[in-house]
Amino acid sequence: MDQPTVLIISDDPEFSRAISARWQMERSVPALTLMSGDLCQDLYPDTFDLAVVGALRPAAFDSVLRVLGPTGKSVLVACDANAQQVRGKYPAALVLRQDEGWLDALMLVASEALRRCQAVERACHAERANKALDREATLGRYMLEMRHTMNNALTSVLGNSELLLLEPGLLSAAGRSQIETIRNMAVRMHEILQRFSSIEKEMSVVEKQAEKDAKITSQAAAAAS
Repeated sequence: MDQPTVLIISDDPEFSRAISARWQMERSVPALTLMSGDLCQDLYPDTFDLAVVGALRPAAFDSVLRVLGPTGKSVLVACDANAQQVRGKYPAALVLRQDEGWLDALMLVASEALRRCQAVERACHAERANKALDREATLGRYMLEMRHTMNNALTSVLGNSELLLLEPGLLSAAGRSQIETIRNMAVRMHEILQRFSSIEKEMSVVEKQAEKDAKITSQAAAAAS
């Protein structure tokens, strides 16, 4: 998440302007999207990271929070009264009374909520990367297990194609060309498998050296203590 996006949902332009102006004083400023309560009906969770709600008409207040609830995103509600009632009705929302210094408090809470969003996104990215590595590791293990079988099959293909090419006059010109293609492709596949085995050996050497270095470092640290 390079730059988070914050929705400011309010029917009072002054409320939105006050928050926008206060955010400009922060070191890190998110992308701000201003929206009235009437427009907050079809929100896509991927389009924002945090919603700040305040100064809404009573008729729009409940509908806005009902729309925001299923998105799973952090919702910060600024209200000048009935804060406890709002907390009871919408326990997932972060409720802040508009007392003296409420804008500063809102910045602190909002910044923490955005940091949490970033942490969750990094965790999800790491999980996806880990799953991709698991898939690649499974494919790698399969290749390791099957490389001897593939080498045997390729040896058979290569040997038989060579025998056919040694018989003069046995094949037509077109047939001989096809057998040569089969032989050449078998040689290429054999070279790929040989490179695969070479990489495996190189990785094994690197792994053993890393284990040896770690052991030496551990022993040196133990001796120093």
